[in-house]
Amino acid sequence: MTARRDRDAAVATREAADTARRIAVLLHAGIVPERAWTYVGEVDGGAVATISARMSGGARPADAIEAQGGPWVPLAAAWRIAEAVGAPLADTLRAIAGALQDGSETADDVTVALAEPTVTARIMLWLPVLGLLLGAVLGFDTIGVLIGNPLGITCLIAGIGLVVLARQWTRRLVRRARDLPIAPGLRAELAAVALSGGATIDRALRLVDDALGQDEDAAVERVLALSRRAGVPAAALLRASAADARQRTRTEGRIRAVRLGSAMLLPLGLCTLPAFFLLGVAPMVLSVITSTQLAW
Repeated sequence: MTARRDRDAAVATREAADTARRIAVLLHAGIVPERAWTYVGEVDGGAVATISARMSGGARPADAIEAQGGPWVPLAAAWRIAEAVGAPLADTLRAIAGALQDGSETADDVTVALAEPTVTARIMLWLPVLGLLLGAVLGFDTIGVLIGNPLGITCLIAGIGLVVLARQWTRRLVRRARDLPIAPGLRAELAAVALSGGATIDRALRLVDDALGQDEDAAVERVLALSRRAGVPAAALLRASAADARQRTRTEGRIRAVRLGSAMLLPLGLCTLPAFFLLGVAPMVLSVITSTQLAW
């Protein structure tokens, strides 16, 4: 389920980025926003058609886009800020499309890097079950021991508990490795949009906070402090900061994927292998002991 959600999120992010680029081209050609969304929705369908239908029903463009959720929220925030300050919508959409595309590519890189350790972990989670089946194939009464012997019942309960713990632990490790922002550097990118439209720094920050919620960003504050001290326009510095944030996120994602391979050894050593002993080895030993006692 986690992998499916990740794929769906990646598809939605790419769809949002592609749509933003198409809408930007149509706006640059002089087509009004609502008509541009209608044209793209008629061709692409899906989420774009849904957004277009909301606009046809009277919703403002930013509200209609935001209602779609997920990667469409950054696009809606950029649209709302551009309208508020009078920044060119086409240029704004191209910038946000680039941010979303970088986020999508980063997620793809992480997915590829995580593929091997994730598959290995899934295979190892079946090791206790294979141990149990191996004992039965070799002729040991492992099933009877696990359900009819007090020690076997203890092994069964403990083994199943360890398998469940290993599965949950592994899922949490993978989920943490995949936990990356949809559009890294988004706050800096939106602040640059507001400034490019002629807003003051204070107003630009208020607009970004209104669009994304109150959230301090140390990188943005450092860029603005540098701009004030050096007396240079902040918009270009903010866009450079956003690009750096996207590059750092991509690097961090790859590092997380590499570290995941080592982190997977913990549930393997502490849960999966003991579960293999409890469900595979211990029942065979108990079966031999029980058979010997009956023979005597």
